[in-house]
Amino acid sequence: MQRTIVQVPMSNDLRKKAEMVSADMGFSSLQETIRVLLTKLSKQELTITIGETVSLSPKAEQRYAKVVEDITAGQNVYKPKNKQEFFKMLRS
Repeated sequence: MQRTIVQVPMSNDLRKKAEMVSADMGFSSLQETIRVLLTKLSKQELTITIGETVSLSPKAEQRYAKVVEDITAGQNVYKPKNKQEFFKMLRS
């Protein structure tokens, strides 16, 4: 197998961040990460999804943690008696 060295221009900051994430993911090097990605891409086995990560504020985290606690404990939870009451709740 003939090896070709390809250089991809990037900032030092990008490279350092990519190396850290790559190591966190279990890759031995950034080169290994790129090799795996290119292998998957060449076999059309790579799926790329672009999404948005949402982070809650500490106050919202506490609020939702309390809601989950209440639900788990069965407190402050209203259970409709039938489907008509359920849909009435949804519309209000």
